[in-house]
Amino acid sequence: MLNKEFKRKDVERMRNLIKGKSGESAETQVGYTSKKVSYKEGDIWEENGKKWIIKDGIKQTYTKLDKIKKEAILPLFCPNCGSLMKKRLDAKMYKIHKTCFDCVVEMEHKLRIEGKYEEYERNIIANNAESYLDDLEQYLLEAINTSNDQYVSEKGEIERWKGGIDKDEFLDQMKTNLAKSRKQVDNYKQNKTDDDKT
Repeated sequence: MLNKEFKRKDVERMRNLIKGKSGESAETQVGYTSKKVSYKEGDIWEENGKKWIIKDGIKQTYTKLDKIKKEAILPLFCPNCGSLMKKRLDAKMYKIHKTCFDCVVEMEHKLRIEGKYEEYERNIIANNAESYLDDLEQYLLEAINTSNDQYVSEKGEIERWKGGIDKDEFLDQMKTNLAKSRKQVDNYKQNKTDDDKT
């Protein structure tokens, strides 16, 4: 004899389990039901304060860094020719040109045939130099704006130093030298020699 009496919802739950409808409710529910919205591949929407996207048929969170991640991750196949990207230099060339090493060699070969390789090479070297000058300027500005009037010695004592460099004079000199270097890079990019400047 059973000590417990089965209620209507218990019986309904058992029926649902036997019929294979385990997710169905055993009781009649009244209340708010949310509107079902179906999304297709590539759709982006916001729900509960989060952004979502459908990728490869799967709902995934979407962040601002997704595009950057896509750029940084080496694909399995070259986007240009479709060959497997397994060579040693493929990763390096993908970061620069977004293609495999073989595609870069072919593109540079075509530029040599067309007589445009020297200009291409100059642009790459000049762009690297400009990037270096930008990084150098940022480093120097951070260094000059850092307080350097006291240091902690190895013994843990605070030492106060006086003197140092004149910040205004240093900034003027830095701007002058960087402007001169940028002009040299620009002249190199435009293939100007010292004789062409006059």
